[in-house]
Amino acid sequence: MKDQILKKIGSYENYAIELQRGLTAIPALDPKSGGTGEYDKAKWLEGELKKLKFDSIEWINAPQKEAKNGIRPNIIARYKGKSQARTVWFMAHMDVVPPGEAKLWRSDPYKLEIQGRKLVGRGVEDNQQAIVSSIMVVKAMMELDYRPEYDIALLFCADEETGSGYGADYVSEKHPEIFGKEDVFFVPDSGCEDGSAIEVAEKSILWMKVITHGKQCHASRPGLGINAFKAASELITKYQKLYKKFPRKERLYEPPISTFEPTKKENNVPNVNTLPGEDVFYLDCRVLPCYPLGDVKAEMRRLAGEVEKKFGVTVSFEPQQEAQAAPPTDPKAPIVLALKKAIKEVLGVKAKAYGIGGGTVAAFFRRLHLPVVVYSRLNETCHMPNEYCVIDNMMGDAKVFAVTTLLLCGKK
Repeated sequence: MKDQILKKIGSYENYAIELQRGLTAIPALDPKSGGTGEYDKAKWLEGELKKLKFDSIEWINAPQKEAKNGIRPNIIARYKGKSQARTVWFMAHMDVVPPGEAKLWRSDPYKLEIQGRKLVGRGVEDNQQAIVSSIMVVKAMMELDYRPEYDIALLFCADEETGSGYGADYVSEKHPEIFGKEDVFFVPDSGCEDGSAIEVAEKSILWMKVITHGKQCHASRPGLGINAFKAASELITKYQKLYKKFPRKERLYEPPISTFEPTKKENNVPNVNTLPGEDVFYLDCRVLPCYPLGDVKAEMRRLAGEVEKKFGVTVSFEPQQEAQAAPPTDPKAPIVLALKKAIKEVLGVKAKAYGIGGGTVAAFFRRLHLPVVVYSRLNETCHMPNEYCVIDNMMGDAKVFAVTTLLLCGKK
């Protein structure tokens, strides 16, 4: 059966291209980005799913008045197995980011263009490659009249690009009952070119806005004021001590340490001869899960106190993003081991489980204590002009997912 399924998937290249063509032609942009949401794309996708033999297709609609018909849709298409004791999930997102500067595109971003073994268009890699590859897995099984041991469900979500509040976050928070304790999750939304990377863990994220308040005055008489910029500069330097305060290393992650980096800097005074009374900078912290973010914030506050005492300023904080890491997926979990075996068989590549500093929607499902793997073979052109999907990556992903699913569902 495995060989038959892989052969079937291999025959779907034209089908996959046409799915990509249809998806690319329907922009699914967040209303804040000038779009209407995912409704039109979801309706088109539902039509394609209905042409297959899914046992059920369900919409979970997150309300948003600014979106078309007042909803941000999430679709679940389920193919029932012999037993409903477990579901193997494939999660992808329907929304895309705007094209950006039109002059940087060599073709219409919403009209699929084939360039050799590449498909070019907005969304083709992020995340339509995942939508198409997961559909091909189930399509092959259906056409061969193969019923796996357990259910397979495709979850196509809204709003991944702008926070998932109407997508994966909404579904996992408002409808956790649809996920069973024995379920497993694929999230094909990150990866590398050779397909050797399996993401199983993420660091905690803390983005902090730091505001230093001093007293503005003429720069020629600094004694009449308090230089907020000077104080903030010393505080930025002090924050490098966070690396020594939270020094643990974990080899699973790349890099294997917590990071605390100053990034964005806002303008203060517009002219050279005024001493700034306020200064604003931002700190991007990616923290190993062993450290509570509360401890990091407390140390940031303590160091700020030293600067306040030395310069006579006051320092305030405004968190921009704060998310304690979800429990990691065990690198030895059955889904990870099965995926490694499938990658070796299909691609001839030895894969490695690792952790990342960024955040993905996998966190929402890991918080439900479900084992999740984030995996795809990607060239990382997402969000770029002339975004492209390599056809062989798309077809290879489908084959890897199929073999992994058979290993997980082939027998009890």
